[in-house]
Amino acid sequence: MYAIVETGGKQYRVAPGDVIRVETLEGETGTTTAIGRVLAVSPEEGTIISGKKVEGATIEGTILGNDRAKKILVFHYKKKKQYKKMQGHRQNYTEVRVDKVNL
Repeated sequence: MYAIVETGGKQYRVAPGDVIRVETLEGETGTTTAIGRVLAVSPEEGTIISGKKVEGATIEGTILGNDRAKKILVFHYKKKKQYKKMQGHRQNYTEVRVDKVNL
């Protein structure tokens, strides 16, 4: 069984027991929370349920922690113009373990 869930503007394929990194969610470490909006559910191999049939579906997960990702460097450069600019960015995330897919 797996589900397609949307949270933080991104879509994830999740199954019970998976650990995913999503955009920052409210809640403290160890608490149970609902994860995003369910777009589709596959209860068995080869079948997919979506649309109005999954409006009541929820994904329950346990928050494992909040952290920041590794720094990425953004470098702007224009040749022959003596223009260089470097900027760093660290994205915040929440690590969540998927407990249940309720259909």
